[in-house]
Amino acid sequence: MPGITREELRRLDTRLRGSLDATFEQARERAREYLVCRPGCTECCIGPFGITILDAWRLQEGWRELRSRDPGRAQAVLQRARSQAERFAPTLPGIEGAAVGADKCGECFFERWAEVPCPALDPASGTCDLYAHRPVSCRNFGPPVRIGAENLPPCRLCFVGAPADKIERSRVEPDRDGLEGALVSALAEDARAGQQDGDETLVAFALVQS
Repeated sequence: MPGITREELRRLDTRLRGSLDATFEQARERAREYLVCRPGCTECCIGPFGITILDAWRLQEGWRELRSRDPGRAQAVLQRARSQAERFAPTLPGIEGAAVGADKCGECFFERWAEVPCPALDPASGTCDLYAHRPVSCRNFGPPVRIGAENLPPCRLCFVGAPADKIERSRVEPDRDGLEGALVSALAEDARAGQQDGDETLVAFALVQS
C-alpha cells in the first residue's frame, strides 16, 4: 500500500474506525453491566502512551476539523499539548519530537508522568475533544481483547466481581483483518520516502505538529 493517497487513507481509516467501534459495541453487548465505560470516565485518559504514525495523522485531522468548528476549543487543546510537549521533551528517550534527557528508559518516563491527563481531554467535562479521531488503543480499551496471540485484561474498573468465564465470553478481537497494520506500514513507507520519521510518538507531540 505504499504511495497511498490522502483520500484513500481517509476512506480506509474511516473503515477501520467503524470496524473497531462495532467490535466495542459487540463487547458491550456481551459484557452488559460489567462494562462501565461511559462519558466522564477518564481512567484511560490519564498518563501518556505511545501512538502510531496513523494515530498521529488521525489526531491532526481531527484537530483541524475541530478548529473549523470551534476555534476556541481547538486552541485550548493545542495549548495543553504544547505545555505537555515542553515538559516531556527533556525527559523522554527514544520517541520522535523529544530530546533524550536524564531518564534513560521509557518506563522511567511513563512512571514519572503517569498522572498527567491527555491533552485532548477536556478538564471541565471529562470528555475527549477529539473523540471521533482518538487513537486505536483508546478505542480498544475497556473490554478484554485479543491482539494477535495475546489476551489483554479489561480495564480495572470493568468486570468487577465478574466470574472468569464471563470475562472470556466478553473477549473480542479488534481489527482481525490487520487493516491498522497495513495503514501504519503504508504511512511509515511514505514517511521514509519523505525523509521523515515514522516511529511512535505521543499525543502531545502529534498535536503540536497539527
